[in-house]
Amino acid sequence: MSTKLAGAESEVSKEKLMQDFRVVVTDAEELLRATAGLAGEKVSAARERIQENLASAKVRLSTAEEAVAAKTKQAARATDEYVHENPWKAVGIGAGVGLIVGMLISRGR
Repeated sequence: MSTKLAGAESEVSKEKLMQDFRVVVTDAEELLRATAGLAGEKVSAARERIQENLASAKVRLSTAEEAVAAKTKQAARATDEYVHENPWKAVGIGAGVGLIVGMLISRGR
């Protein structure tokens, strides 16, 4: 069960990383638009490199998003199978988690 928990935390970390990466890509695109009117050889070379890197980053981001989506679907299928194979265990686990969450919420008040 701890490997599943670690896997879930890993997925959350990957999703957060992808969100942060999307923000960086968006900011870089805005920077390119803002500097579109600037001239000069160094500026042009820098803009060209940034555009190439952005294109590459977008491809990697898309690939990572597809991988996370596939793993999420796989985890959902595995959970569904487990619940169908062990319905009473699933009910017990759900009740236990609900009890713990309830206790934590009531403690915070």
